[in-house]
Amino acid sequence: MSEKHADFESWWRAQSLPAKILVVIGFAILGFGALALFGWVTMLLWNWIMPDTFGLKPLTYWKAWGLLLLCSILFKGMGSSSSGNGKRSDRKRKEQLRSYMKDDPEQGEGTGDASEPRR
Repeated sequence: MSEKHADFESWWRAQSLPAKILVVIGFAILGFGALALFGWVTMLLWNWIMPDTFGLKPLTYWKAWGLLLLCSILFKGMGSSSSGNGKRSDRKRKEQLRSYMKDDPEQGEGTGDASEPRR
């Protein structure tokens, strides 16, 4: 366990229940505020760039949120990874590939064999 983690745990244990509730409520308010700001910035950027550039209509706040949701579905996917977390499985796959490259240095990038295509 890291030192920072241990410091946070001891600090958290020392807090009373009302203080813990206030901290959680504060972070929830900050989170909702950040989400609201994110939708507002998306709306402003769209309305600043897209109507003049491409002749599209300006967006309302809620349509900007709909656009963000649509982009999230289309470009991030909807949890299609079988392991649950795609980033974690990608990291494991990259570590596995690196270990293969370290185990067999002749199969790495510097083989010098021009007959086999690089991938």
